[in-house]
Amino acid sequence: MTTTTTTTAETVLDASGVTMRFGGLTAVRSVDLTVNSGEIVGLIGPNGAGKTTFFNCLTGLYVPTEGRVSYKGTVLPPKPHLVTQAGVARTFQNIRLFSNMTVLENVLVGRHTRTKEGLWSALLRGPGFKRAEAESRERAMELLEFTGLAAKADHLARNLPYGEQRKLEIARALASDPGLLLLDEPTAGMNPQETRAAEDLIFAIRDQGIAVLVIEHDMRFIFNLCDRVACLVQGEKLVEGSPEVVQGDDRVVAAYLGTPFEGAPGAEEVAEVEAAEAEAAASTPADAVSEGRESTTRTTGPEKETP
Repeated sequence: MTTTTTTTAETVLDASGVTMRFGGLTAVRSVDLTVNSGEIVGLIGPNGAGKTTFFNCLTGLYVPTEGRVSYKGTVLPPKPHLVTQAGVARTFQNIRLFSNMTVLENVLVGRHTRTKEGLWSALLRGPGFKRAEAESRERAMELLEFTGLAAKADHLARNLPYGEQRKLEIARALASDPGLLLLDEPTAGMNPQETRAAEDLIFAIRDQGIAVLVIEHDMRFIFNLCDRVACLVQGEKLVEGSPEVVQGDDRVVAAYLGTPFEGAPGAEEVAEVEAAEAEAAASTPADAVSEGRESTTRTTGPEKETP
């Protein structure tokens, strides 16, 4: 008699009823989404659909107006650095690197949340600090080897080709040892060869036991990559399912072609929400921006400097 053992996938991310309003405009409305261990989930939708706003709600950059975001059963605090400490890392649509630091130093920044040494230990540079520093350096080099950047560890980040800068962002996010990695348009601006390399890298990340949630506009890439795909239209989840189900849904096709369907928002409503999001980002208090940048550098770093 043969006994079959079934393994139930753990729910890594559970977003329930997430809503984000800017004044009287709603950018994300009652979105439910789960990501399980060993799974790659895609989030698609036309421009202005609320995908990045939803990501910001998941990672503490925005505090949702309504709803709850949990990681492995624990509600995430609305602070980016605490979300990172909990085990959730992300990259951004626009590359944010320390451009005047080396490739290795950028990854070491991402290691910050996993080191236990405090201020006095760093100032005194005792045995404990030196040991932690050596361990961080070893882990950073492992990640550079994993992403194919080890040979350029001493290069300045700004001197890397575009595709390798994307890889470096991912390596830095991985330095925090996340259980869930959120990727915001990881292949934006890449050529077909770089896109294929990014796909292989994401599969390799998944094979290490890290769940992945990815936003992407390249439909061929997303449908080849993901186990499940959810489509947002004007902040609402239109459909969710296997790549075959989603790409065969007439409403998804209509949304991308700009063809109206029942309940679809008008162009004016789309423009209003996009303007509200931009205004919210521009009017963020200086201290909040500073706090956000300081905390997110543990996985992402500041926006790329202009040489």
